[in-house]
Amino acid sequence: MEEVYKKDKKIIEKTEKETQAELIKSIIDAKAQLNLANKNFEYADGELIDYYVYQIKATRAKLDYLVKKAKSKKIEIDMISEMKIRFDENKAI
Repeated sequence: MEEVYKKDKKIIEKTEKETQAELIKSIIDAKAQLNLANKNFEYADGELIDYYVYQIKATRAKLDYLVKKAKSKKIEIDMISEMKIRFDENKAI
């Protein structure tokens, strides 16, 4: 018996502006994750120290990748665009 898979939804291409906004949001999220991991590391003890060191290294690698990707697309990320995106996200909720 052969299984047949059907797409339920049509794949919608994102515009360049939507892709850029998503990339900037990912960078903001990665920064927040890194800050949280650093704070948690400060108060960690025992085996959790290794966990937070790993989490910090992984998040830094992710953030470096995202920043390089943004630079290659010539996206400038500054405090104003970060604040605008955060404001727009909160407005949508």
